[in-house]
Amino acid sequence: MTTKDNELCFLTIGEASSLIRDKKLSPVDLTQAYLDRIEAIDGKVKAYVTSLPESALQEARVAEADIHNQNYRGPLHGVPIGLKDLYDTKGVRTTGQSKVFEHRVPKEDATVVTKLQEAGTVLLGKLAMHEFALGGPKTSLFDQANNPWNLDHVTGGSSSGSGAAIAAGLAMGSLGSDTGGSIRGPASLCGIVGLKPTYGRVSRYGVLPLSWSLDHVGPMTWTVEDTAMMLQVIAGHDPKDATSSQEPVPNYSAALQTDLKGMRVGVPRHYFFADDVGLDEDTANAVEKGIQTLKELGATIQDIEIPSLSLSSIANTVIMIAEANAYHEKNLKSQPQNFGEIVRSRFILGGAFTSADYIQSQRARNKLKREFSEAFKSVDIMAMPVMSKPAAALKDFDPMGMMMSPSMMAPFNQTGIPAMSVPCGFSSAGLPIGMQIAAEAFNESAVIRAGHAYERYVGWYKERPNI
Repeated sequence: MTTKDNELCFLTIGEASSLIRDKKLSPVDLTQAYLDRIEAIDGKVKAYVTSLPESALQEARVAEADIHNQNYRGPLHGVPIGLKDLYDTKGVRTTGQSKVFEHRVPKEDATVVTKLQEAGTVLLGKLAMHEFALGGPKTSLFDQANNPWNLDHVTGGSSSGSGAAIAAGLAMGSLGSDTGGSIRGPASLCGIVGLKPTYGRVSRYGVLPLSWSLDHVGPMTWTVEDTAMMLQVIAGHDPKDATSSQEPVPNYSAALQTDLKGMRVGVPRHYFFADDVGLDEDTANAVEKGIQTLKELGATIQDIEIPSLSLSSIANTVIMIAEANAYHEKNLKSQPQNFGEIVRSRFILGGAFTSADYIQSQRARNKLKREFSEAFKSVDIMAMPVMSKPAAALKDFDPMGMMMSPSMMAPFNQTGIPAMSVPCGFSSAGLPIGMQIAAEAFNESAVIRAGHAYERYVGWYKERPNI
């Protein structure tokens, strides 16, 4: 690859979009640069499970012709992206990274895929993930994705390939899914931005489910601006999705401000910085500094109490794997050998929970929702860590230990409120650390405002892995 090609692959969506709109950058040249980079380094990163070079170039040619003929579709026109391999793509294999669906080829696109196509994006391929969005890095079908900041470390899951691809300059953006942190976790560990929108804000039609009541669909990108641009396209009501909200979609670009004057930031320190969550020193220091930076930008900071946070991890686990068992029950009985060991054991455990376990978890969930609602009467956003530690070495990764440890992300799946990971520094070993920002339901604009102002002030987005 040439230096120029690498430079193209490290443009943000916002930067590339302006150049494409002004006809200073060819979508074909941009797409070819990404395809060349995928060929050159994805053998190490292993972000892609299905590459689509021929169709990607054809889509880029169509985009270029449309723009030349004054048929510009908007900020994502001609932008090369990837998709987590649980989004249905017509005629393109969608596996959930499991042998169970090894030969599954959807007959129609997921709603969000259709929206991205209509916006003129270019699909580079399907990205790696943890099996059925619940298994660990080792899956039953493809190789694990590796962290571009250190290839011997995990990316986080389950949107592992999405995190790795964006960090490594192998896609400008992606869609992940988040049931207990599967967008925000990889975003934090890979040094990118990942947003879990409000439950119902983005259609899940055509997306392989893990847990019907906890699954969220959202963007993963290099910057907050890029995330806002992708969210603008995919958000909105979908009659095909029974859980889709009719809440109006605002103009997210209006939230891209550079100060936080008057914003009230709550910190649930009693849970997120408690000794039992295992927060390491590098992460604690980076997030504390991030919170103080929000104050420098004009926000006020106050500690808040949400007593039921201590119940969130176990409640989320019970609900998630009980619902997962219900979806996969038939295949678990007919072809158990085609599930990876980790995901099979978790799904089977889901069948062992009683109705009482499930109901008690839902009661805990409802209590948590009420407490969050009360907290947002006095604050506009919340700020806290995303994960307790930077990316673990692959050799040290303990999937069961991770699952049973207190979660910093699950509370926002249970409550359904928007939460985003934004880079806030690096560990002493040079691994990324993320800060989590959350707001009340359907107030993604507040999350975007805070994340963008912080990001532009500290400039962590200017750092890229050397790969």
